Amino acid sequence: MTDERWLRPDNRAPLTPGTISPLLEVPASITRPEYAFKDEAKSDDCGPYVQTPEIIEKVRAASRIAAIALREAGRVAEPGVTTDHVDRVVHEVLLDHGAYPSTLGYLSFPKSCCTSLNEVICHGIPDSTVMEEGDILNVDVTAFIDGVHGDTNATFAIGEVAEEAQLLIERAEEAMWRGIRAAKVGREVNVVGRVIEKYVSRFGYESVHDFTGHGVAEGFHNGLIIPHYDSAPFFDDVIEENMIFTVEPMVTLGSQDWDKWEDDWTITTKDKSYTAQFEHTFLITADGYEVLTVTE
Repeated sequence: MTDERWLRPDNRAPLTPGTISPLLEVPASITRPEYAFKDEAKSDDCGPYVQTPEIIEKVRAASRIAAIALREAGRVAEPGVTTDHVDRVVHEVLLDHGAYPSTLGYLSFPKSCCTSLNEVICHGIPDSTVMEEGDILNVDVTAFIDGVHGDTNATFAIGEVAEEAQLLIERAEEAMWRGIRAAKVGREVNVVGRVIEKYVSRFGYESVHDFTGHGVAEGFHNGLIIPHYDSAPFFDDVIEENMIFTVEPMVTLGSQDWDKWEDDWTITTKDKSYTAQFEHTFLITADGYEVLTVTE
């Protein structure tokens, strides 16, 4: 089981909200998703789950742009840098490629990516928080272009981190890959969470139940839910060729129980333990899968 001394480093106090900078601008020439700065996202939960060859090619292009932006975010994620600076880098890379940051204006989210630091499980809002040596940062990037989305995230070590934090990062990434490899034509989507939860429980970790992977294409979240825990017999959609969805397990050193900040977005572990996450958008093929959120 995890040594509770390593739920978080001794020298890092639990996070508190920083200052959120003004909205970044997007040129009028870049097409916005239908939900941008509106109260609802009509394209969510609308399907279809199985995509046409034309949509697949569009998602492949959007996913590549998201992957490039995530790579650049990782390059600037260092001690002394604010999470707001990471957001600005993501914003500029997406715009340089003609893409709209899918999170910007999604149900009032004010930034171009999510930055989830240390105990933040997901949906962290970039702000004036300065990253410190020993932190771990998840950056979640989604690009919208040509009517579709591509979604990816990764967790980065900020400088030198504790061994337990480094192992958490490595094992969270391995959990994602195990979930992706389990997603085969003819199986129910709940197989993904079954293999993830079985793997992370070896180390005394927990896989967060309440936030899931999802289908993605014309909708940011198209209604297909991919749990990261053993949910059978529920979530029994059968995997089919040409489905596109994400696997993005959130893995905690301590308990998966969570709190939400007053911003109505930021989710943190209740015990303030570290958490790590990785995500890819991928395509189900007849004989396996193709990861779409890659830079080449």
